[in-house]
Order: sequence, then structure tokens, then C-alpha cells
Amino acid sequence: MELQNQLIDSFGRAHNNLRISVTDRCNIRCFYCMPSEDVQFVHRSKILSFEEIVRFVRLVAPLGVNKIRLTGGEPLVRKNIPELVKMIADIPGIQDIGITTNGILLPQYAQALFDAGLRRINISLDALNAQKFQEITRRDDYEKVREGIRAAHAAGFDPVKINAVSIRNLTENEIVPFGQLARETGAEIRFIEFMPLDADNKWERDKVLFAQEISDILTQGIMPLVPVEQTDKSAPASDFVFEDGVGRIGFIASISNPFCMSCNRFRLTADGKLRNCLFSLDETDIRKLFRTDAPDTEVIDAVKNSIAAKKEGHEINTARFIQPDRPMYSIGG
Repeated sequence: MELQNQLIDSFGRAHNNLRISVTDRCNIRCFYCMPSEDVQFVHRSKILSFEEIVRFVRLVAPLGVNKIRLTGGEPLVRKNIPELVKMIADIPGIQDIGITTNGILLPQYAQALFDAGLRRINISLDALNAQKFQEITRRDDYEKVREGIRAAHAAGFDPVKINAVSIRNLTENEIVPFGQLARETGAEIRFIEFMPLDADNKWERDKVLFAQEISDILTQGIMPLVPVEQTDKSAPASDFVFEDGVGRIGFIASISNPFCMSCNRFRLTADGKLRNCLFSLDETDIRKLFRTDAPDTEVIDAVKNSIAAKKEGHEINTARFIQPDRPMYSIGG
């Protein structure tokens, strides 16, 4: 593919990985993502249709985009998601489709998603203790998530990745049980440092449980970890296995070890706004272009301009950092 046809920003980063939020709605209320009550959702008329999502993917695939991840909110609360997966899988150039889900609805959707062409699945689960799960999510669905993990394995997903947000003075006791889960089931556990995208703007650096601390806890509680060679240099996680080779662990150290300079991702929100960074303060209105009958060339130019304007990094560790107005559920995980 010709270099000039790719989505390359001013720092030389080529963008081939598009994350698409299909809804801002969710069936749980994790405190680091959503308010507990009175959540202000986008009106359904402003949510992109499947046809609009597919049109966008068809436009960016020739520019080098070959990886798609569906997110929310909770993507499985959007009706007929396996149908959307199939529509995207049929687009020339798309090689990889994944989804990030809380797992609650997986028992009824896992097999249909796999059959539609989905191959990568990440299940968000921050605690293996049911009471702690309820404290974090403000809902009582722990057993449904565990059932969803089993359904994902049964459907043929391999590996099943479990994303666990780590928060100081809250989830330390969950770390070793997650390590044991990785060893016992083959699930890949990915610990994610707590990021400033909470709806209540209460994030503080002191609440971040750092990747190195998590690694130390796993070493003391189970055994040392050894690094796995990174085949995908743009992947956000640093991967490890326990030294006996059993149990795979990943760390997404967005705060303590930002990976901005290898970032290959950009995002389309459920209401059709293009964001070149999770922490971006600027958006490009793709929905408006679609609904005012803008030609494909204008949409493609808008995408290229958005990527070209991408900043060097999120600046979380500087005094210049400004938390985005949109919380995580509104942007897409």
C-alpha cells in the first residue's frame, strides 16, 4: 500500500486500528466510568446506524485500517451486534475484529459473535470477589460475568482476555486470585492502571496502582514473571508469563509507562465523533458529514486531517493535562 494513502500523523505513527463505540448505554455502573444514577445518554436518533458504521469502515479500510474493535458503553446491549460483526467482516481489507464487553450478555451472544467472524474478545472484570465486584460496578451481576467467561471459552475464543482496572486501596487483594485464574483457565489477565476518565472527575494519581507494584505482588504471591517478546510493537499491553510458563499476564501502564509514541489507534464514538486519542479535547463530526450527504472524499479528508492533528501524547504526567469532558462510557473503551 502506498505510504501517502495511509493514516500517518506528524510523528510518523501509522493508524490501522479503529475502535468503534456502538452505544453509550451500559447495564452496570462502574464508578470509574459512569455516574451511579441519572446518566445522560445520547438520544437514539444521534447514534450511528449499522449502515453508517459500515460506510465509515469501508472508507477507512483502503487507507490502511485493518483492525476493528467494538466497544460501548456495553456493546452487547445494542441489538443485533452479531449482524454488525458480519457486515464488518465482509469488508475487504478488514483482517481482525474484536470486542470489549463486561460479559454479562455473553452466555446468549458468544457463539453467534464467533460464528459472525469475531475472533478477539476482552472481558472487563475488576474483581473475583463478588462483594468487591458489586462495590465497583454498583450492580449484582458477578455470577453472570463468570458464566460469560465460560461461554466465551466454549464458543472457541482463544485466548479470552480479561481486563482488570487496578485501583489503590481497593483491588490489591484481587491481584493474586487473578494470577491464579490465568494459570488455571488459560485466560489472559491484563491489569490496567486507573485512568482519569471517570464521570465524577475524582481521579487522583494517588489512586493509581502501578504496573510494577502489581508485578511485585504477583511475584511474591505466586512466582516471578518473565517478559514475552512483543510481536506487535503497537500493542498497549506489555506481556509476561510466570516463570514456569503457565499463566499469561499483561500490563497496560497508561500512567506509569505511557505507550503514546507507538499508538496506532483512533476512535469513533457512538454519536459519530472521530477522536484521534482517548484523551483528545477535539473531535471531528462524522455523523454530520454523513447526514448532510457529504461526498466520500470530504469524509476521507476529515479523517486524514484528524489523524494529522494528533498530539505527541496524552500528557497525563504533566501540569498541562486537561481531563476530557467526556467520561469513558461516552467515548468508548
